[in-house]
Amino acid sequence: MKEEKDLEYKRSDDSQTIVSNIENNPEQDYTRKLIEIFRNYINGDITEEELTASLDDYHENDMAGALEKLEPDERKKLYSVLGIERVSEIFTFIEDVDEYMKELDISSAAKVIGNMDSDDAVDVLEEMDEEAQEKLTGMLDEEASADIKMIRSYDDDEIGSKMTTNYIVIDKGMSVRQAMKALIAQAEKNDNISKIYVTEDNNRFYGALDLKDLITARDYMDLQSFMSTSFPYVTDHEKISECIDRIKEYEEDSIPVLNADKELLGIITAQDMVEVVDEELGDDYAKLAGLTAEEDLRETLGQSMKKRLPWLIILLFLGIGVSTVVGFFEPVVASIAFVVNFQSLILDMAGNVGTQSLAVTIRVLMDENLPGKEKGGLVFKEVRIGFINGLILGSLSFAFVCIYVALTKNADWGYACAVAGCVAAALLVAMVISSLVGTVVPMFFHKIKVDPAVASGPLITTVNDLVAVITYYGLAWMLLLNVAKVAG
Repeated sequence: MKEEKDLEYKRSDDSQTIVSNIENNPEQDYTRKLIEIFRNYINGDITEEELTASLDDYHENDMAGALEKLEPDERKKLYSVLGIERVSEIFTFIEDVDEYMKELDISSAAKVIGNMDSDDAVDVLEEMDEEAQEKLTGMLDEEASADIKMIRSYDDDEIGSKMTTNYIVIDKGMSVRQAMKALIAQAEKNDNISKIYVTEDNNRFYGALDLKDLITARDYMDLQSFMSTSFPYVTDHEKISECIDRIKEYEEDSIPVLNADKELLGIITAQDMVEVVDEELGDDYAKLAGLTAEEDLRETLGQSMKKRLPWLIILLFLGIGVSTVVGFFEPVVASIAFVVNFQSLILDMAGNVGTQSLAVTIRVLMDENLPGKEKGGLVFKEVRIGFINGLILGSLSFAFVCIYVALTKNADWGYACAVAGCVAAALLVAMVISSLVGTVVPMFFHKIKVDPAVASGPLITTVNDLVAVITYYGLAWMLLLNVAKVAG
């Protein structure tokens, strides 16, 4: 009997692989059970009522994972019995949700979007083509359509583009009993109820209170006695990068979003904050890699090239500058060709040190309230670190290069020590300067209101290549050719 069920369950080669992976991963046990429940209903082994009762025990995120493992024809048999409300909740947990929306008829798709939180609905619509967006938006009710249009009116880097209109609001003049009635009436459509927002005339934001305080309040109590009228907020056109740290510092379940007239437009929830931070980290990582924005697997060849090419063009000309500088030191190379062997050593170490300082500096600059004195202290600290590390690595390189030159070139120890001393000195100076550049450059970008992450790894590395080349060949020219009179 078990073998028959297994054969029925594993319908194709793809299904077998999926099921095998799930069964070998205890963390996906819920997904496996849900797939079994879904297929039991599809095959007629359980009724609609039994399916609904079973699903009440599972989270929508697990249902989303199970639906993704089913075949399209299987999912289409489930949508109607799952219902619009549950489908809309499940779809918020699916990545490429536009592919699943296409499995619904246009009327059902509009109802699913209309039942979503406004911010989730915007995310779903933005994954669709313009024709589908226009058609679906036109089928939404007036309130949902207005909320979606408002959120989509903001630029992607503005905090208003991340807010939701799913929140509870009461008037400051209400009694405790009236506030409870308003809460109950709105909770049917809005489930972000842990924080209740208070407005006064013309929807102007007045304050906020915790659900716990409202529940434990007595009828005779004044609502304003446990209301926070200095509650933190952000304004709709604020840049995400500029207010994200402030939002995190308050550690609230949600933060209100106001317009210039202090009218309450929406809220940023804790979940929104996590997504925003994740997106910011992704963008910063992309910029550190020399991209203009984060890439994903679904992008076309042209889109990926558009993100990579601008920085590559800038770095091309910087690279030409480095090569030109090397040409200036051609007499050094002609006289002591052996010094070229250690050029990559100096360049690589300078680039590594500069990137380390860059990473530390960008992390520190995330604190918008950092005083200038501490920024100066960071510069001094990074230079000291570069100097001490340069001394240690310079000493090690001196010993290695000296032995290497003496053995491979059959040179006397005086010649070997002269070359090794030049390499060690160049390494020390290059590491100190690179630490300085890796700290000062992002600070400069930050000062002129440009995201310091654009002072990316490739840019810092190329600038430090220029520094290292000048340092190395300049010292070789001074110490080896002019002071030690070394040649050959």
